[in-house]
Amino acid sequence: MLATLMKLLSACLWPSSSSDSSAGRQDGLLWYKDSGQHLLGEFSMAVVQANNLLEDQSQLESGPLSTLDSGPYGTFVGVYDGHGGPETSRFVNDHLFQHLKRFAAEEACLSMDVIRKAYEATEEGFLGVVTKQWPVKPQIAAVGSCCLVGVICGGMLYIANVGDSRAVLGRAVKATGEVIALQLSAEHNVSIESVRQEMHSLHPDDSHIVVLKHNVWRVKGLIQISRSIGDVYLKKAEFNREPLYTKYRLREPMKRPILSGEPSITEHEIQPHDQFLIFASDGLWEQMSNQEAVDIVQNHPRNGIARRLVKMALQAAAKKREMRYTDLKKIERGVRRHFHDDITVVVIFLDTNVMSSAKGGPSVSIRGGGMTFPKKL
Repeated sequence: MLATLMKLLSACLWPSSSSDSSAGRQDGLLWYKDSGQHLLGEFSMAVVQANNLLEDQSQLESGPLSTLDSGPYGTFVGVYDGHGGPETSRFVNDHLFQHLKRFAAEEACLSMDVIRKAYEATEEGFLGVVTKQWPVKPQIAAVGSCCLVGVICGGMLYIANVGDSRAVLGRAVKATGEVIALQLSAEHNVSIESVRQEMHSLHPDDSHIVVLKHNVWRVKGLIQISRSIGDVYLKKAEFNREPLYTKYRLREPMKRPILSGEPSITEHEIQPHDQFLIFASDGLWEQMSNQEAVDIVQNHPRNGIARRLVKMALQAAAKKREMRYTDLKKIERGVRRHFHDDITVVVIFLDTNVMSSAKGGPSVSIRGGGMTFPKKL
């Protein structure tokens, strides 16, 4: 009996390339779930690893969006692109959705305020982890994560973001039949001039708040994003000191938090001509434009579409280095990071004809590279 349980657990945690369970499949550094059903239509997910430890984390939750049986019901997507290590993105994956369910229950609805509170609680929770681990693991203060969230509920789409992951909508144009790309998420990367201007306005007394280093704009010469979860060393002065590595420590005292964990949140009423959503870490967008990604989704079968987007991104990365895609695939994790980043893609199809029956389908919980738990509501 024990051997059987261990075998089942092993199959769930480390799916082999030959297995094709509801949790998805593994093929070397690529994990994928070619097709699944969420309350409002179909979805597809794929993740490819480049770092020694996978720093991208992701999840799809469909069903109850609160701890109450009465709902609300809908679909939640999270893409968490870590940096400096996997600790923050893993923490966000474990806690953000649970916070959202708790606040949605308290307010008996899903709203921008509920999402904002979930981000705040997650940020505070990770600060607690850093505070606890600081004496024995001070470098955790320099670990952080981008955090992109999409929530579909009651005919509304909420997009929240800190960092430079991106959500893109594919919208059909009736007159021409084409599908255009609309970016729904605001990005917080100082390579964008408006973000640099925002940083200068928030720190008028610091002429070096953004520095051009090796031809790349960076906040204090250290990091490209201006908002994140974690990165406590740039938010709390007590963590920007020894024994943190010298390369992370500021020369001058920190007068106020340099980075922010405040998400940009928008709401969008879903229209019949809204076809699908692409949620992805910046590893994808470094290799293709919004419209290129939308064209790929529009012009190919739904089944396996997230995996196809990842493959196209890897082919683009290989082409930049004047190498073959098949040779790129042979490069091991860690070394692979010199060629491309971890890439996470979640494609959500919006089938408006099933929106009204959102309570009746199966509940699904799936993580990129992890398990899925379908059950009847």
